[in-house]
Amino acid sequence: MTSVGALYLHIPFCRRKCHYCDFASVATSADDERLRLHVEQLMAQMEAAADEGLLGECKTAYIGGGTPTLLGANLLAELIAYVRRTCHQLCELSFEANPDSLCEGVLDSALGAGATRISIGVQSFYDEELEALGRLHTAEVARRCVRNAVMSGASVSVDLMCAIPRQTDESWQRTLDEAVGLGVGHVSVYPLAIEEGTAFGVRYGQRPPAWNDEDVQADRMEQAQDTLVAAGFARYEVASYARPDMDCKHNQAYWTGVPYLGLGVGAAGMLLSEQYDAARRVLTWLPKTQPNAARIRYETKGREVEFLKTREAWAEDLMLGMRMSQGVDASLVPPNVIESLEGRGLVQVECGRMVPTHDGWLLGNELYGALWDLA
Repeated sequence: MTSVGALYLHIPFCRRKCHYCDFASVATSADDERLRLHVEQLMAQMEAAADEGLLGECKTAYIGGGTPTLLGANLLAELIAYVRRTCHQLCELSFEANPDSLCEGVLDSALGAGATRISIGVQSFYDEELEALGRLHTAEVARRCVRNAVMSGASVSVDLMCAIPRQTDESWQRTLDEAVGLGVGHVSVYPLAIEEGTAFGVRYGQRPPAWNDEDVQADRMEQAQDTLVAAGFARYEVASYARPDMDCKHNQAYWTGVPYLGLGVGAAGMLLSEQYDAARRVLTWLPKTQPNAARIRYETKGREVEFLKTREAWAEDLMLGMRMSQGVDASLVPPNVIESLEGRGLVQVECGRMVPTHDGWLLGNELYGALWDLA
C-alpha cells in the first residue's frame, strides 16, 4: 500500500522562543511574508504527495510547530481547508495553538475550515511560572482561550508542564485542578527537559536545578496521574490522559507503527519502503533506499535519514508500544526478555499482553532502552 495513515505539517514560526524550546522554529511577527510562503510550499508538497498516492488513505492530520495560530485566521483556515480537500479519509484534524494567538477569530475560522481538535500550550495557570518559562500569555488569557475552545464543541487538549521554575506542589495541584475544571477532554503532562542550545540549557546545563530534579519530576507526574484519574481521565500513554473517546488518534499512530508523512521545516516521517520511493519524488533531497530496509525514518531539519532493518523495526515497535498503557502482544517478545523485565519490576503480563508497571512508567527510559537493545 502506498498511502500513509497520518500526515504531520510543521509551522516553524513563533512570536518568541520560550526559554526551554529546542524545536525547529524562528521568532518573527505575524505579518512576516515567510509565513505565507511556507504555507504555499506545504500545499504544493501535499499536492505532489496526493499525486503519488501517499494521502489516499490518510486518517489523521496534525498541524504543529512552532505556533500554527501565528498564521492568523485566514492563512490557518486556508491550510486546514487544503488538508481537508487533499486527504479525503480524515477522521481527525488537529492543530496546535498558543493562548496568545488563539483569538476567537482564529478559533472560529480554523474550526469552520474543518479542524476537529485543538491542542493548547498552556503549561501553567500561574503568571510567575509562565514568566519564568518565557511564555507570552498570562494565566487569565489561557483560561479564556481554553474556555472558548471547549464551548466551541471541538475536542480540546491542554499541555501542562511540571518540574519548572517557581512551581510548588500546591501550584501544580491548582494548575491540574484548573485544567480539569475547564472541561477539557485531554491533558498532556510533561516534565521540563533542559536541552542543550536553549536559554535554559545555557543557564542550567552545567548544574541541574533542584526544581527539575528527577525525584521532583516523578512526584509531579504521580500527582498528575492521581488527580486526572480521579477526575475521570485514563492514562493511555506515558504523558497523555483522556476522557472516554477523547484520546488523540494521530499521536497513537506514532506509537503503533502507522506510517506517517512529515512535511515542513522540523518535520519527521516514518515510511515503509514502497512509500519511501514515492516520497522521494516529493522530497527530492531524500537519498536512495538501502537494501533490506523495512522502515525509513527521516527528519527534514538537518535532512537526516535512518534505514531500519526488520529486526530494528520490530524492536522499535516494542519500544514505542510500551509507551502505551495497553502495552504489546506478549507473544511478540522473547520469554527470557519478559522474565528479565518482570524481574526488574518494569513490566507485567496481563491477558496475553506485556504492559508497563508503575515503575516501568516512571522509569520509561530504562524500559525502552532494554527493548531497543533487542535490535
